[in-house]
Formats: sequence, C-alpha cells, structure tokens
Amino acid sequence: MPTIDLGPPRPTPHDLLDGLPRRVALTLPELRFVAGRANNAPLPFDLHEPATGDRSLDDRLGASRSADDQTAYAAALRRLPDAATSLARRGLLVGGPDGVVDATLLGALGLLATPAIALDLDVAAGAVQVKSWHRQSGGAVAALSTQDGLVFELAWFPTWAWASELARVAVVPEDLPLHDSVVPGLFDLPHDLADAAIEAARTHRSDLVPVLVEQHPGRVTDGAGRDLGSAEAVTVLTGLATEARGRLRALVADVSGETTSTVGVLAWTLVADGWRALRTRRLDDGLRLEVARVIPEDLAGELAPVLAELVP
Repeated sequence: MPTIDLGPPRPTPHDLLDGLPRRVALTLPELRFVAGRANNAPLPFDLHEPATGDRSLDDRLGASRSADDQTAYAAALRRLPDAATSLARRGLLVGGPDGVVDATLLGALGLLATPAIALDLDVAAGAVQVKSWHRQSGGAVAALSTQDGLVFELAWFPTWAWASELARVAVVPEDLPLHDSVVPGLFDLPHDLADAAIEAARTHRSDLVPVLVEQHPGRVTDGAGRDLGSAEAVTVLTGLATEARGRLRALVADVSGETTSTVGVLAWTLVADGWRALRTRRLDDGLRLEVARVIPEDLAGELAPVLAELVP
C-alpha cells in the first residue's frame, strides 16, 4: 500500500523512483476519521451529513444534486465500510479504533490545513467533473481530489513535481472522443464581442451573432495578425460556444497570512478537438481576449507567472 512520505523533500531524486508522488485513496468516512486524528484539521471543503439537506460539498464541486441523486448519494455513503476498520485492514491504522493513524496521512492532512499557497481546480469534461485542491508550503504539495464526493485521492509530492501532477488534472477522458473543430488554434478579439456573441449562441440566438460582429468596432484576428472576415468571425464565435463540452477553472490564493488573497484566475474551455486557454489582456483600445490551443502539459506553464510570485 503506497504511503505519503512527509520527510523533508530532497531537491533531486537519488534514483528513478525516489521523489515520485505518493498517493492513497480514502473514502469520505476515512478522510473524516484521519482529519479528526490530525487535530481536527480543516478540509478544503465543508462536510455535512446528507440527511441534513446541506449541500455544501455539492456546491464546492460545482454540481447541484436532484432529490433522487441526493438520496442515492446518502445511500452510497451509508454503504461505505467503517472508517477505522477499513483503515486498519489497509495498514493505515494500528491498534484498533483508538490506535495510531499512519503518520504520513496525518502529515498530509496537516499540509492541506496549513499551506502558504492554495490552488483550487474545477474541471468538467463531458459527464465527468473533478474537483482538486492543491496546497503548497515549504517545498511540498498536498493534493486532494474527488469525482463523486465519496472517494478521494490524497497525494503528496515535492514542489518540483507539481507540473506533472497538474497535467494529470487536465487530461481529457478517453471516452470523450475528439474531432475536428472550427475554432482555430489561435485568435484574438474584443472581450465584449466574445462575451455577447457566445451568450447569444448559447441561448439559441445564433441569428444575433452576425449582427454583433458587424456592429462591433473591434477587430477579430488570427494567429498571424490577419483580420478575419465577418463570415469567418461568425463561424469561429459560434463554434467556440456550440462546441463547448467542458471547462477548467483554476484559482490561486495566498493563504500564508491571516487573510486569504486571490492572486490569479485561469480559465480553459474544451472544444471539439481539445482545450483552448482564454487569456484576457488590457490594451489601449480596451479589454481583449486571446483564445489559444493548449494541452494538459501546458497547465503548469499557464499558472507559472502567478505561482512564481508566491513560491520561494
């Protein structure tokens, strides 16, 4: 059974396996049990019993369960094994229910509770939605991720391995096939035009998109700086809205002091052939939006300018 090594991280691995991320799967009851033993370490989300009707976990996962879904979730939660018994069976709790929890798990929960940097990731691709909370401090990162709110993956790794872990979050599910897209790999347009045109297409008013493109004074350009014609711009904007099948949102916060300060937000959208980064920038003629093709391995680079301000 893999464990999480909470010893001081080495700057470089001694061999191929040294320094690789440690992972362990924990059910929600097990996670609660370990958090309680870690001096009641707070988790990155609020946990409430489904019977109370409180949907805080749902809200943090970005999903709103129907009454039937909530009932099914509560039933599934009740079927999970007793936390102390299952942890003991896996060698993560020694000495019975009142025994000692594996020190690596306690340390990982401690890092989640007392970080310097908080990175929250919310990814939806097709029917799959994953919430992942990454917390960094002192050369190490702890990450807690879940898809269903019942089973969580807890991982620990040195900061230098963070990039590859971020790429895992953005991998498109294998059962979501990709195909050709009308959205180019790189184009640039006024932010107001993008906002209005995409909203029109999403509300089934695609007939308004040509009007918006004709009336808006800003330029729509491709990666070479070439102005797109009205018809081409309409096709691109309509495709950006109607092809959307997922999104990735990342929020970076400085939590090293007494107050939390948000220092950066990142947004990607998933179109027919893969991810597009949505980057805003302010120029003399107003706020503009750059839409650029990206792959999962680019996520760390996209976040790097923000994280560089915080990571020592």
